[in-house]
Amino acid sequence: MIYYYNSKERGASFALGRTLKTLIETHPKATAPMVLLCIGTDRSTGDSLGPLIGYKLSRRKSNFVTIYGTLDNPVHAVNLNDTISLIQKKHPNAFVIAVDASLGSYSHIGYVTIGTGSLKPGLGVKKDLPEVGDIFITGIVNFSGMLDNLLLQTTRLSTVMTLADCISMGLLSALIYREQELLLL
Repeated sequence: MIYYYNSKERGASFALGRTLKTLIETHPKATAPMVLLCIGTDRSTGDSLGPLIGYKLSRRKSNFVTIYGTLDNPVHAVNLNDTISLIQKKHPNAFVIAVDASLGSYSHIGYVTIGTGSLKPGLGVKKDLPEVGDIFITGIVNFSGMLDNLLLQTTRLSTVMTLADCISMGLLSALIYREQELLLL
C-alpha cells in the first residue's frame, strides 16, 4: 500500500511520521540497525530533495540511525552502487529507508509518498539504477512529461523545501519514537 500526503497541508508531517512509525514497527527488520539513504544531487533543484533531507537530519546526532546522502556528500547516480555496497558491508541486514525525489502527475506536485518496499531511483529520467530500501519515501517535485531532465532543473525550490521540511519532520518524529522504544529493550 502506498500512502500520499500533501506537504502543504497542516499536520502532514505528523501524519507521515505516524504512518512511518507503524510501517517500521510492523516490519520484520524493526529492531535491525537503521540506515537512511537520501538519494539525489545538489546540482539540480528538483533532484536535491534527498540531500536536503539528509543534511537536515544529519545535524541531529543519533546512535540509532546512520545517514547516507547529504548536501556535502550526496548519493547520486554515479556513486549509488558503491554506496549500496558500502551499506551492505558496514551495516549487514540493516533496515534501509530510501528517500528520493520523483516526478508524477501535475495534481500530485508537492505530495509525499511512503510505503513498504524498494524504490527505483532514476526511473523518472530513464536511468537504470538498482532498487533500494525496505521502506521508501518520495517527494513529487514536478510533473512527468517530455524533457524530464529539464523539468528537474527548473523545479521550484519552494516546492522542494516544503517537501524537505515535511519529510524531515515526519522522519524525525518516527525516529525519536523508535529511539525511545529501542532504549526500553
